[in-house]
Amino acid sequence: MANDLQVLNALDVAKTQLYHFTAIVIAGMGFFTDAYDLFCISMVTKLLGRIYYHHDNALKPGSLPPNVSAAVNGVAFCGTLAGQLFFGWLGDKMGRKKVYGMTLMIMVICSIASGLSFGHTPKSVMTTLCFFRFWLGFGIGGDYPLSATIMSEYANKKTRGAFIAAVFAMQGFGILAGGMVAIIVSSAFKGAFPAPAYEVDALASTVSQADFVWRIILMFGAIPAGLTYYWRMKMPETARYTALVAKNLKQAANDMSKVLQVEIEAEPEKVAVISEAKGANEFGLFSKEFLRRHGLHLLGTASTWFLLDIAFYSQNLFQKDIFSAIGWIPPAQTMNALEEVYKIARAQTLIALCSTVPGYWFTVAFIDRIGRFAIQLMGFFFMTVFMFALALPYHHWTLKDNRIGFVVMYSLTFFFANFGPNATTFVVPAEIFPARLRSTCHGISAAAGKAGAMVGAFGFLYAAQPTDPKKTDAGYPPGIGVRNSLIVLGCVNFLGMLFTFLVPESNGKSLEEMSRENEGEEETVAEMRATSGRTVPV
Repeated sequence: MANDLQVLNALDVAKTQLYHFTAIVIAGMGFFTDAYDLFCISMVTKLLGRIYYHHDNALKPGSLPPNVSAAVNGVAFCGTLAGQLFFGWLGDKMGRKKVYGMTLMIMVICSIASGLSFGHTPKSVMTTLCFFRFWLGFGIGGDYPLSATIMSEYANKKTRGAFIAAVFAMQGFGILAGGMVAIIVSSAFKGAFPAPAYEVDALASTVSQADFVWRIILMFGAIPAGLTYYWRMKMPETARYTALVAKNLKQAANDMSKVLQVEIEAEPEKVAVISEAKGANEFGLFSKEFLRRHGLHLLGTASTWFLLDIAFYSQNLFQKDIFSAIGWIPPAQTMNALEEVYKIARAQTLIALCSTVPGYWFTVAFIDRIGRFAIQLMGFFFMTVFMFALALPYHHWTLKDNRIGFVVMYSLTFFFANFGPNATTFVVPAEIFPARLRSTCHGISAAAGKAGAMVGAFGFLYAAQPTDPKKTDAGYPPGIGVRNSLIVLGCVNFLGMLFTFLVPESNGKSLEEMSRENEGEEETVAEMRATSGRTVPV
């Protein structure tokens, strides 16, 4: 029945036109901000350590204590996880559009508030920073299920994968922008306020103006989000939500007539049929029917996203530690505070430019040609291969002559994460579940991913510490070392490859075919016609 609606058929077969690209930009700017906000913190954590945790006569510059570092890096993930579950559920209850503006406003307000973190002591500044970053994450979390669902419900059948992946690919530009803003701000302050290296004059190496640097970098994230608020509010509700969930075919036809610029009939005769037949497809998330139809699918999307994010976020958040370990970033004591921010940002921007951004757009180019399943399986496979290739001969990569080789291999791991499961785990949950549960199920899958991100972020922070207690960072217990951590991440990627087999291929199929939304409805309608109005038990 859902397949027979003219308004949905019109969307499925629509040619690619301006409104598709407008939707990509409007939804994508949320992801630009998401990535910027989540990853820019990793560029300023060492600066925060120097400013707020300086110890006189220490051989190394101040660094954040383990519990503070874990909180600052990870608290936004806790907020994101909560936001994904809450706004995912709310998007199915209230409609995609009504909730979409809320998430953006939370992101704008909390980005600015993060940079205004106040207090007289290091503890109070870090506490307020963590508080605002939790709520920033809450807004960011809502953007995941809503952006994916809106784009999948707007897109046509032929290029739907590329459109959803393009929204997600804006993350790459967000990461890139985070690095570039940090480079520009740190360079400007470095030029205006010269300072000696830490080993020359420990106190003078961190100029008082450095406190503005991290605040400016964090607050900049509000600008792109703020710019798209007006356009988000002007987007109509998606036709699939209006027709299949709100059961308002007339409104769906009106909205899509304006968007597609074609005449679409409201088909009032089908309203009664949909309303009467709806019992066949009104099963809930916790019902046996959902478990039978989509239980394994939800396990597949949630588990693969969980496993991917363990590896993806542990690599991304702690790039600077890996770069330092192989000597790509000089020892902290040989630089002043602003120089360190500049060097970390430059290294991360280079990785983003060479591997992260291209990986996303390779997915956009190929996802509708070779399919989601093949890209995800290939991505996990190569991530596993490159992780083990980095880990097993780890000593070889730390030698000065081989450092560039290490960075190339590390970049390839990132490339295949993005031309692989990092994009497909976002795309598939928006395509395979029924319209009234689509946003909720995407939120659950994404929240599983963020749980993995927390395991990666917190776990890797401790695990990557050297086994020798004398060589660990201040306040950390000995860990298993970078090499063993990379071996563990390789095993995680291999598990991701196995769980990919639970995820169905949605390439080239309509959303209603994938979600089996019309299964049962057709039988019910046929029986109702045959028995002149008698209700058939399901």
